[in-house]
Amino acid sequence: MANLFDQYEQASSRTHVSVPRMPAMQEPIATGFINARLEDDTPIFSKQRINFKPPDAIGKLTVCNNFLVMAMSTGSLLRIDLERPNEPDEVEITKSGTDKIRSIFLDPTGRHLLISMASQENYYLSRNSRKPRQLGKLKGHHIESVGWNRQNTSDSSTGPILIGTTRGAIFETEVMSGEDSRFFQGSLEQYWKQLFNLGKDKSTPVTGLEFEKMPQLSTMSEYKYFIMATTPGRLYQFVGSIPSSTEPPMFQHVFDTYQDMPESFLELPGNFGYSELMLFYSKYRGQPSSFAWMTGPGIYFGSIDTTGGAGTDSVTTDTKLMPYPKEEGAKSEVPIAIVLTEFHVLILFPNRLKAMCVLNEQLIYDDTFTERYGKLLGICKDPLRGTIWAYTDQAVFKYRVVREARDVWQMYLDKGEFDLAREYCKDNPANMDKVVTKQAEKYFQDGQFEKSANLYALTQNSFEEVALKFIQVEKPDALKSFLMKKLVGLKPQDKTQMTMIVTWLIEIFLNQLGCLKEQGKDMSEAYDTLQDEFRKFLASTRVKECVSYNRNTFYDLIASHGDVEDMVYFAVLMQDFERVISHYLQHDDYKQALGMLTKQSDIELVYKFSPLLMQYIPSETVDAWVKMTRKLDAKKLIPALVQYDHQKYMAQDNAAIRYLEFCVQTLDNTDQAIHNYLLSLYAKLHPEKLMAYLKLQGEDPDSVHYDLKYGLRLCAEHGHQRACVHIYTTMGLYEEAVDLALKVDVDLAKQNADKPEDDEELRKKLWLKIARHVVEEDKDIRTAMEFLHECDLLKIEDILPFFPDFVTIDHFKDAIITSLQEYNQHIESLKEDMEEATQSAKEIRGEIQSFRNKYAFVKSNDKCSACGFPLLTRNFYLFPCMHRFHTDCLISEVYPHLSSSKKTQVEQLQKQINAREEHHGTSALAAAALSASVGRRDNTGKVELDEIIAAECVYCGEYMIRNVSAPFIRADEYEEAIESWR
Repeated sequence: MANLFDQYEQASSRTHVSVPRMPAMQEPIATGFINARLEDDTPIFSKQRINFKPPDAIGKLTVCNNFLVMAMSTGSLLRIDLERPNEPDEVEITKSGTDKIRSIFLDPTGRHLLISMASQENYYLSRNSRKPRQLGKLKGHHIESVGWNRQNTSDSSTGPILIGTTRGAIFETEVMSGEDSRFFQGSLEQYWKQLFNLGKDKSTPVTGLEFEKMPQLSTMSEYKYFIMATTPGRLYQFVGSIPSSTEPPMFQHVFDTYQDMPESFLELPGNFGYSELMLFYSKYRGQPSSFAWMTGPGIYFGSIDTTGGAGTDSVTTDTKLMPYPKEEGAKSEVPIAIVLTEFHVLILFPNRLKAMCVLNEQLIYDDTFTERYGKLLGICKDPLRGTIWAYTDQAVFKYRVVREARDVWQMYLDKGEFDLAREYCKDNPANMDKVVTKQAEKYFQDGQFEKSANLYALTQNSFEEVALKFIQVEKPDALKSFLMKKLVGLKPQDKTQMTMIVTWLIEIFLNQLGCLKEQGKDMSEAYDTLQDEFRKFLASTRVKECVSYNRNTFYDLIASHGDVEDMVYFAVLMQDFERVISHYLQHDDYKQALGMLTKQSDIELVYKFSPLLMQYIPSETVDAWVKMTRKLDAKKLIPALVQYDHQKYMAQDNAAIRYLEFCVQTLDNTDQAIHNYLLSLYAKLHPEKLMAYLKLQGEDPDSVHYDLKYGLRLCAEHGHQRACVHIYTTMGLYEEAVDLALKVDVDLAKQNADKPEDDEELRKKLWLKIARHVVEEDKDIRTAMEFLHECDLLKIEDILPFFPDFVTIDHFKDAIITSLQEYNQHIESLKEDMEEATQSAKEIRGEIQSFRNKYAFVKSNDKCSACGFPLLTRNFYLFPCMHRFHTDCLISEVYPHLSSSKKTQVEQLQKQINAREEHHGTSALAAAALSASVGRRDNTGKVELDEIIAAECVYCGEYMIRNVSAPFIRADEYEEAIESWR
């Protein structure tokens, strides 16, 4: 049997009948999608026959976890792992002809198999074993159904399971394979307990048995389970809690609750002696979502709710009875078995397979089988892989399911379940558009216009037609919602559409606000709410960006409705503060204008509107200026300060002076215009502050910040003589200052007379002016004589000419005596100075004479301090510090430190000396002697050279001191030094 399942072929006897899809509904408004077929026409269900000929007639077949088991008519089992179809495994249960396999039950994992024989013998076969083992405790029972434990993961144990028999009894057991034990083991059943009997009145088979844990209702101390059991005509449900630490049988706790109460079940009439129960799991080991029960009158199906919504003793909801499909004129057939998928029930009849949709109960698939392959025996579904298998006694068929949910959205849409319809078409924009359009139309028909508008905005329907729908029913709020939703969906590049929608929305808002005003509701909560909504709309980023490019259009639109408040708000939003401030000023709302002026950041507007504000609210305006501190240029505010009416606000603190004082004292402003204006206000309005200001500015003409000439003229015009004296002094006009001070106060004149400290002649002149004024004008000789003590520059003889010819000497007798004594002391001091000078001259002449006779010894091995060669080899210089240099070496050492003019002079003197020596032809020794005699006058060139290069030792004199901070390597030698190190 090589290559059993490696080839497939389409059934060739009769083609299946695929029921056409329902036509698309007629939409009230056409969508924006092109009506194209976006899906292929591949049927949802398609049959493939397995290219496999069984060795014997097939009796039963089941597939779980890609593991197929067939019960043959000869009493053997054929097991095939579909992952390795070329390795079939045949297991003999009984000898041929001695017994017959009645039914087989494979757990969802494909690890455990229960075999029920016609002789009421039962066997267990593990997937890893080839030897079936008899279940002794089950002897005498025909197994009709098994409720497998889907939470079990063991290879050696089935876990607690439920078994239903043909007599209506429900047992609980756990079967161990015993393969891990090396010792003899008795019964495979760990325990065996009958829990309930569905055939109390009469013997009836348990045709279906399923159980599942309800995790949502479980706690740490107990778990809640539901159990579903069926007979040919009844459906039983058991719900109960099981303690987490219970001993087996665990389901005893659930059934004990129902032992002493009347039976509760759903009974359907007309059974045909058997039935089948199927649960659908969208995910293995998850919760079942639906069920289907094959009964006499039809398929009873519904949803499973494990949250408790179906009641305390039930888990089924939304149940319906779907009759079996019938063909016109055909004889009714009895179904054999069913398979449940997510949205369909596959019903197997003796000669055909029909698929019914559980959503609309329509027949969508009808497949007929020919007699050449034998009679249909059953159908099953792999609970893990989802594959569907049908079989006859001679052939095996596999059904392929392709996109089962493709038309589900349409079915939910027809039922009005829009949320579910959208869930199943979220990957298909065209279908999604149809669903949303239908839902929007439904809301529109029900009068829920705003919901309808929000949904219409999500569709591709014609913008104009949708808008007209809401205009015709006069629902501006719904139209507004539609436009807003459309605006959100526009792309940044759709500027034209964006501008149109924004303009339309603003018009709607303004119309609604206008209507409320006309009704006198402009103070109502509804008006405030609508206005807040309008302003939030204008302030949104996208709208704000749109209107900024067309602001004049929107200004005109808002103005046409006469909505001043929103006009101002819009201008603020556009940061058009000049328009807003002008509006406030036109309506004499100066404080609002000032408030807006301080909030904005354009300083030029402050300069522009401050003059007008200074006329009406000067104090508040200055307060605003002060808060802006250094942002403002005070000089540009002078036009506004000039507008201040001093007479009108005389009772108040002068706002102009207050701001100027703030600039000068706090901000340290040095602008001459500011100081000049403050000085003028002081001179005109507050003369008591004038002198304090002038003293604060000081008397240094370079440090004062006002114009001295302007200040002098201003103070002179207003008669502030003391201020004029101060300004004269600051200007350095001390004579004018003293002359003016003598008209005010002699003490003031004396203070100013001492100010030119560096010019004694001027001071004396000023004091003489004061003395003359006192003598000639005040006739006060005593005060004039006191000047001799106050000013050390004045003598008695300086002021005597000012006295009248006839005056007694008594007033200045003491002064004359004092003056004569001072002259005597001065003469004695001069004599002492002359004697000291004579003595110093004698000492200097003696030192000069001794220096002429000074000498030093030069040895033959003495060397030049610069080059290190013997000193006597050529002309040399010897310094008192005993440093010795050849003439050329000394010139080389001194030359870099000379100025350019001295360098030129040295070069010229060297040329003269060399020329003269060549002319006389003197020897080297004679030249050295001549060089040492620096005092000879017949060689003027050498004397001049000595004065330049030999004035002092280059190593001990000022040359060395001046070059302490000089670098060791000069800039012009740097590159050469770097190269020498490489």
